[in-house]
Amino acid sequence: MHVVLPNDIDDAAAPSGGNRYDRELCTGLAALGWPVCEHPAQGAWPKPDAGDLAALDELMAGLPRGASVLVDGLVASCAPETVAAHAPRLRLAVLVHMPFGDTDPAARPAESRALLAASAIIATSEWTRRRLSDLYDLPTDRIDVATPGVTPAQPATGSGDVDFGGGAALLCVAVIGPHKGHDVLVEALARLVDLPWTCVCVGALDRDPDFVRTLTARIDALTIGDRLRLAGPRTGADLDALYSAADLLVHPSRGETYGMVAAEALARGIPVLATTAKGLTDAVGRAPDGAVPGLLVPPDDPAALAAALRRWLTDPALRRRLRFAALARRATLTDWTVTARTVAKALRRLSSDQIRHPG
Repeated sequence: MHVVLPNDIDDAAAPSGGNRYDRELCTGLAALGWPVCEHPAQGAWPKPDAGDLAALDELMAGLPRGASVLVDGLVASCAPETVAAHAPRLRLAVLVHMPFGDTDPAARPAESRALLAASAIIATSEWTRRRLSDLYDLPTDRIDVATPGVTPAQPATGSGDVDFGGGAALLCVAVIGPHKGHDVLVEALARLVDLPWTCVCVGALDRDPDFVRTLTARIDALTIGDRLRLAGPRTGADLDALYSAADLLVHPSRGETYGMVAAEALARGIPVLATTAKGLTDAVGRAPDGAVPGLLVPPDDPAALAAALRRWLTDPALRRRLRFAALARRATLTDWTVTARTVAKALRRLSSDQIRHPG
């Protein structure tokens, strides 16, 4: 099995949900007995230059005729001519983490061509499958869904008993950028200075330097910098420690195809305060009794986010109820083995000619 990946997949300084998914998937497929051959695509994806595209063309030309090839959508959607040129001689599947055409109409022709050239499409959420079908008139049964797994973890200890003030430790895990809603979070927290809370924002600071500068200046102007910390990227044991100390994950995103960080928090029994944007509610999900393991608010609404945070910070009974719901939701989450098996099933169909091949 050949897998074409963005070249920064293992860059600890730039962690992302897509990279984590790709790494877990490759590891999981190998554990299931698939011979996985990784091919990092060098380039500034999703904005490749001519040299990047030429290198990708050379990479794919070197793959053996008839080979099964899984291409990350971050690469495929930005290189439709290359994908279409090699589709007749390869068994191509595209792994779509997020449809670029969802937010950028100008990207739709290229993405459509890449997806229509592929023999199989794998989406990482039900929302993504529905959106791809709507955007490109693709039958939903042509799109397999393999939702992200979680790594099993012990329940978080948090900051203390929920009946005696435990609940003030807030955590946000997302690259610092406007699409993740950090500006909304800052404005919401500024309305809560009368209450005890601290918030750690974990995420890369170099993706949108102008936004980070503006955000930092706003934090300083609101004089909440002693309680709100932009901690930069964290992985491994450092990130685990931050999760363990957290009472509530706050994810004010303006749009997620799934929301892996919500699932990661719930895997530790941490309630989630998130927006209703796109596929994020799928990741939050429900406990077996139907309870939502957190609070949901509209995106891009500082007042609604502040109101939900105030409820959380001032209502011990609510915190207790949501903690129980999060622990119950934790028991329903699946690990990465299930994700790998789902993808493997789609790839077996690809390699056994059970689905159409372009050309």
